[in-house]
Amino acid sequence: MPNNQSLMQRDLKVLWHPCTQMKDHETLPLIPIRRGEGVWLEDFDGNRYIDAVSSWWVNIFGHANPRINDRIKGQLDQLEHVILAGFSHEPIIELSERLVAITPDKLNHCFYADNGSSGIEVALKMSFHYWLNQGNKKKTKFVTLGNSYHGETLAALAVGNVELYKKIYEPLLMTTLTAPSPDCYAREEGETWEQYSLRAFEGMEEILRRNHEEICAVIVEPLVQCAGNMRMYHPVYLKKLREACDRYQVHMIADEIAVGFGRTGTLFACEQADITPDFLCLSKALTGGYLPLCAVLTHETIYQAFYDEYETMRGFLHSHSYTGNPLACAAALATLDIFEQDNVIENNQKLIRKMAAATAHFTDHPNIAEVRQTGMILAIEMVKNKKNKQPFAWQERRGLRVYQHALQNQALLRPLGNVVYFMPPYVISEEQIDHLANVAWDGINIATQDE
Repeated sequence: MPNNQSLMQRDLKVLWHPCTQMKDHETLPLIPIRRGEGVWLEDFDGNRYIDAVSSWWVNIFGHANPRINDRIKGQLDQLEHVILAGFSHEPIIELSERLVAITPDKLNHCFYADNGSSGIEVALKMSFHYWLNQGNKKKTKFVTLGNSYHGETLAALAVGNVELYKKIYEPLLMTTLTAPSPDCYAREEGETWEQYSLRAFEGMEEILRRNHEEICAVIVEPLVQCAGNMRMYHPVYLKKLREACDRYQVHMIADEIAVGFGRTGTLFACEQADITPDFLCLSKALTGGYLPLCAVLTHETIYQAFYDEYETMRGFLHSHSYTGNPLACAAALATLDIFEQDNVIENNQKLIRKMAAATAHFTDHPNIAEVRQTGMILAIEMVKNKKNKQPFAWQERRGLRVYQHALQNQALLRPLGNVVYFMPPYVISEEQIDHLANVAWDGINIATQDE
């Protein structure tokens, strides 16, 4: 029977891991996982870890969920994959019908990609191509928010603004326009989230006013900028943005890849602003964390701009080999079944309140500037100086100390820099939330003890 050490040695000879400085593993043990069940991951030495980050935000109904397992197994005996150009299959038809039914009003066509970054590329290309099909050759630019993240393929990187991922590749990227982030961490003392988000929107309004004739679309992560240190903002910003996009004839792309399917407390974050984007990008939790799949939903006006005789060359000739894979669609259908049958959104309200209560005392910590929460996402920001929010130097890697402490105490907490966050599967118990809070508290004390 293999153990952690033997598998780690084999791994490091042949694998290059994502978002990792591989030299770290000279001193930081790599953890091979043998099995998962519910919120738990178990390694080959028998150690267990609560998956507090949902394995990069994808797993919402627990590992090895029997209902999702059964749906995939049933599909496996029928059809594993088929080309989606000129062919179709029942799972993708049913999935599309159900997504149209549950997403914001008027989104009635689904285009599929293999993963979130690819889905962002679809939305960007489709927006540009729409304007071109309308005879408008001026619209070639996109507006993004400061501190935003939309993936790591080249166009997705171009419309993001997290320097850690983007800076080195800037010579390869298209030029975009950047509006100030509505990130409410930057609000003045006494200023509400709503007030700050409205104030931040002034920068977006000005960009649209000056440049709308050359702008295809604005792309945003609704309510939470996840990779941007889980920074959050008020729904009023989305409402103002939708109004401005309509006024200036610019598309709105809502990247709900990370925040969709209940993460913000509603099924989709856009619901909290009562808006419908022109493009809605969904992935990650779409399949319950089982298989890669992305759906890009749009409305009839966009669809009709491409609908013409072949000779006009107005069609959207974009494809991925595994587009609409039946096994991934089966996982997504099982995920939607659970939402429909288990009253998930309402039941999560209890977990949301528990996460808030379990971490309420963190605000008194001398090195915690803010505890912020939107639905099932909770973030704790460590700082060097609480009074002026002076951050720790990133080179000190304070978050890594929390990560290492958590692994020794049955928890997978993978901070974003100096931000410790909880984004757990919805099957987590209140007792397990208490455990995560205790582990995070002790880990933060260890990480900041020399201050």
